Amino acid sequence: MTVATALGVHFVDLRTQTQALKPAIMAAIEAVLDRGDFVLGKDLEAFESEFAAYCDTAYAVGVDSGFSALELALRAAGIGRGDDVITQANTFIATVGAILAVGARPVLVDCDADGAMNPDAVATAITPRTRAIIPVHLFGRIADMEPILSLAADRGLKVIEDACQAHGAVWRGKRAGSFGLAGAFSFYPAKNLGALGDGGMLVTNSAEIADAARILRHYGQRVKYEHEVTPLNHRLDTLQAAVLRIKLPHLDGWNDRRRKLADAYRERLADLPIGLPAAEEGRRHVYHLFVIGVKDRDGLRAWLGKDGIETGIHYPIPLHRQPALRSLGYQAGDFAQTERLAAESLSLPMYPELRLDELEAVTDSIRRWFHR
Repeated sequence: MTVATALGVHFVDLRTQTQALKPAIMAAIEAVLDRGDFVLGKDLEAFESEFAAYCDTAYAVGVDSGFSALELALRAAGIGRGDDVITQANTFIATVGAILAVGARPVLVDCDADGAMNPDAVATAITPRTRAIIPVHLFGRIADMEPILSLAADRGLKVIEDACQAHGAVWRGKRAGSFGLAGAFSFYPAKNLGALGDGGMLVTNSAEIADAARILRHYGQRVKYEHEVTPLNHRLDTLQAAVLRIKLPHLDGWNDRRRKLADAYRERLADLPIGLPAAEEGRRHVYHLFVIGVKDRDGLRAWLGKDGIETGIHYPIPLHRQPALRSLGYQAGDFAQTERLAAESLSLPMYPELRLDELEAVTDSIRRWFHR
């Protein structure tokens, strides 16, 4: 047993990053306290400008979660009751929750063998009721956007990206969130760019979408007490924006570190009967999660746990089998690839501060399990 294993390897450990940035974070928080602009304050406006520039979009609208970013993107696009929105069955429930929140009907499609949205499945699912497609940049890898965008253009559909796990990913010169009508990001603390609590951002090149989202997030008002549309409260707190401004300049470096760790995992596990995420050229994948595929996933997970190694499962119950979504009418077996991934996927420790000896403790334990 290595020293790292004896001490335990966390699935995610936010403490090291927080401690390294603590002086700057505390100074930013104190500046907000001194100004007292806690709601829609100076740092929020500045962070919106900085994040929009980072994503190569014209606008960014700070909101309270990735869920809200998706919901407001749909509302701003005029999608609601009587409309269908296509998304993939292998995603976090927030993707579908946002569709339900606006009164639309989620239409699920299966993924490909790697977990990405299958454009052929999307094409088959389109009906006269379909208004939008939400591809998910799952685990930090930009989806196959070209065929999805082409299909959407041909059929007159809107594309809203669920980029909640893909901060900083780049494909063919474009940032995640900049491909469609709008993109949604989450700043949940464990994300590649995480706040000290919940937060989110809607990005877009549409002035109309940005304007509608700003009104929607703030009780449906431009002018105080003059409410034009549905009154919602989905604002990103100024304190969280101040913290995220400190972190944003580090994001590309953190993502580079994640890619190096992913390469190290692949190098040390390549000869085992494991499904590994393929190496991607450039910065298409930012490895919010490093997910492997194993036939006896639960057995390996239990083994790693005994060695003090934390792991995750993303996601153990597919959306079409969730009790809360039973009314959608799907059955077990409807999405074969999604169900296979739910049964075999195992997420290994992945965060920029993960040390190489800790990663080697993980891979050594996995190798011992296969060779036991």
